[in-house]
Amino acid sequence: MKLNRKKKRALQDSGASSDIAFLLIIYFIVIAGFNINKGFLMNLPARDSTRLILKDDLLRFELDPAGSIVFGGNILNQALAEREIRSAVSLNPNIAVLLTVDGEAPWQKVVSFVELARKLEVDSFSFKMKESPPAEKPL
Repeated sequence: MKLNRKKKRALQDSGASSDIAFLLIIYFIVIAGFNINKGFLMNLPARDSTRLILKDDLLRFELDPAGSIVFGGNILNQALAEREIRSAVSLNPNIAVLLTVDGEAPWQKVVSFVELARKLEVDSFSFKMKESPPAEKPL
């Protein structure tokens, strides 16, 4: 007994796969327009601009390894630091805040201080890492 087998036909290009690919491309282009990264929005100075800051217009803060805010040799909490910056900005709107960060300080404290400067609308804010002393070479 002979079984009737259907002959396999070659895959016909109906265009459906290219239509789906085209629609997927359009979909991803549209979705990419809605992907917005939120973070700290800070105005950076132009590359060729120079700005002179007087020593009297500079507030120097430091984050120690424990994450404490040090100002003028005194340890401040976030509220006291906010009060210091707010009073300085009210006296001089062009005040610049400099934060020196110890490498061992918790980074959440750095982020909190940057957010504080943004909230208080400090015109000029800068932070840098504290320079560590050179390591001694073994003999």
